Amino acid sequence: MQSTAMPTAEQHGLKAHSDGAGSFVPVQTRSERFRSVKVADFEPVTGREHEWKLSPVAAFADLTGGELDGSRFEIEATDVSGVDVSWIGRDDARIGAAGTPEERASANAWSTFGEALLVKVTGEDEKVATITRSGLGSSPRAAHTVIEAAPYSRALVVLRGTGDARLTENVEILVGEGAQLTVVSLQEWTDESVHLASHFARIGRDAKLKHIVVSLGGKVVRLNPSTHLAEQGGDVEALGLYFSDAGQHLEQQVFVHHDAPNTRSRVTYKGALQGEGARSVWIGDVLIGNAAVGTDSYEQNRNLVLTDGTRADSVPNLEIETGDIAGAGHASATGRFDDEQLFYLMARGITEDEARRLVVRGFLVEIVQQIGSPELEARLIAALEAELQGS
Repeated sequence: MQSTAMPTAEQHGLKAHSDGAGSFVPVQTRSERFRSVKVADFEPVTGREHEWKLSPVAAFADLTGGELDGSRFEIEATDVSGVDVSWIGRDDARIGAAGTPEERASANAWSTFGEALLVKVTGEDEKVATITRSGLGSSPRAAHTVIEAAPYSRALVVLRGTGDARLTENVEILVGEGAQLTVVSLQEWTDESVHLASHFARIGRDAKLKHIVVSLGGKVVRLNPSTHLAEQGGDVEALGLYFSDAGQHLEQQVFVHHDAPNTRSRVTYKGALQGEGARSVWIGDVLIGNAAVGTDSYEQNRNLVLTDGTRADSVPNLEIETGDIAGAGHASATGRFDDEQLFYLMARGITEDEARRLVVRGFLVEIVQQIGSPELEARLIAALEAELQGS
């Protein structure tokens, strides 16, 4: 018998059909997905859900449904004028201002954290601040971070993870009017670490966010950034770099919501894979709402396969609800080395192994060079060189 009740929170992948007959249809638009800050509102994760079907859910069942430690943890933060780091309570008005969980791991972290880490940026001068989380341990933990850029402020904030971790977290990014903020999420965890993260960004009028994801370490890293271009003139560059080794799963599900006139987005993620069982997942969703006239948007994902036994999933999606836009497009490609590039280098006396390393480095360094911190760029290039030694 067909149910006539409206879908419950546990049926969040469905919505009522427009025919009014009480039937249900799958949610088609990303903005219509069910959202809640309560983990109990989501059914246990099985791996059959649309948001989990490409993820190794058995590897982090404790983070999606188990008990978490939501207490404070130690951090190291650079002392920079104009960047203040503190802890705030769950009742702070900024919490929830950028977004709300769409899946169970994010909601589990939201339901559990005791205090949120606040990174507040002020001042129009350029500055760089690094916040390092290390020594989180092997027990499952929850975290919540708010990065707030005051109107017309400028900064580069690096959120770095090292050492052991089993972490599920939410990061909210609030970019005030006219502000220019770069946020780099750098995953350098140990080989057995697991990190699930949802990043939510709200961009104000004529403000710009450069959001960069760099995933190198960890057994499973799943980092999903969502950006809401909520006011006129907002701009986001969403960039990503990942290098998946044998048995490593690196995943990104990117969402950009154009919700105001004359907004701009550029999404570029690049990855390399080597070794048996190396896996990457990239899903890019761009929604151009009916009020977002004059939108200029483009997203792309590129994957370079270095050895046999790897798998790269790449799924770009574009939804457009208005015909009055400046432009929109998407692209995806996964492939091996360009033989012509290798031939060109080898014809000039470069060995095949060194030629391969040069090609991969050139492919990935494009993302690194857009960070804007020479010191961090040099360190990441060195890390990529170390990865390539094993290719």
